[in-house]
Amino acid sequence: MSTDQPPPGPPPDDDPFAKRPQDPPPAGPPPSGPPPGGGNPYGSYPPPPPPPGNPYGGGAPGGPHGGDPYGGPGGGYGGADPLSGMPPLAEPGRRILARLIDWVIIAVPLALIGIPFDIYDRVSKDGTDFQDAITGGGQLAFQLISIVAYVAYDTVLTAQHGQTLGKRLMKLRVAMLNDGSTPPMSQSLLRAVVLWLPALICCACLWPLLLLILILVDKPYRQGLHDKAAKTVVVTAPH
Repeated sequence: MSTDQPPPGPPPDDDPFAKRPQDPPPAGPPPSGPPPGGGNPYGSYPPPPPPPGNPYGGGAPGGPHGGDPYGGPGGGYGGADPLSGMPPLAEPGRRILARLIDWVIIAVPLALIGIPFDIYDRVSKDGTDFQDAITGGGQLAFQLISIVAYVAYDTVLTAQHGQTLGKRLMKLRVAMLNDGSTPPMSQSLLRAVVLWLPALICCACLWPLLLLILILVDKPYRQGLHDKAAKTVVVTAPH
């Protein structure tokens, strides 16, 4: 057995038992977490968005139950109010007076036109009801003239100015419910037909009474059936 010792000095490069120094670990991303010193707790990312607001519209801060849950009067559960930015709704009393003025403006000329049709002589001689007196011959023609006069009066003036003469005197006007504009000819005609036709044909007393009741009880826009059909509303006017 050989007793020779290996020569002193570093081991040769090809020595398989020699321990080599460990390589440094590869460079990588810095560990996550907040930097020292109180930096941005969200790192390089923006902070999360704030919680959503009241789903029912505006409300005062300070809790889920603060403020008006409907976003103000007439908000319609968060929807835009069609009357926003428009003048106040017309008072029922002023609407009634305006309608009476319009009725007189048309009724007086029609009374003069009815003289050649012998309507009033027929009523006074046999004592029949006025509605029965206009059901035959020339009387039927007079009824058609009346329908055309009332419907045309309301349609033309509403489409041109949003006001009949009665509404102008009472400082009222008719407006479209969705944007407050003057009703176009088609909507003005529909409104006038629903307003006048039933009253002039068969329901001279009942129909106006029904419209009045609806205007008094309808919420929030005080619409009669003629307003609902044409999607209009009556508001105050500055002049």
